Amino acid sequence: MFHCHVCSSNQAHPEHVDEVFLIDGKPILVEGIPAQVCSRCQELTFSRETTEKIRRMLHGEAEPIKSMSIEVLAFR
Repeated sequence: MFHCHVCSSNQAHPEHVDEVFLIDGKPILVEGIPAQVCSRCQELTFSRETTEKIRRMLHGEAEPIKSMSIEVLAFR
């Protein structure tokens, strides 16, 4: 059963999302991650299995499928 740790809602829907992770200061985009998205506040929740797979991917068990540049803005 879903329970949002941010807003306490118990309603979510499945969605595939893209997330950017910083590994040693380098941004890495992972596309198509299965997630539960809170219907109230849009907080993302990943299963333990998904989180572990992402961790392994980010630390060398996956090869990039493409490369791209990224714009960087500083909020000041």
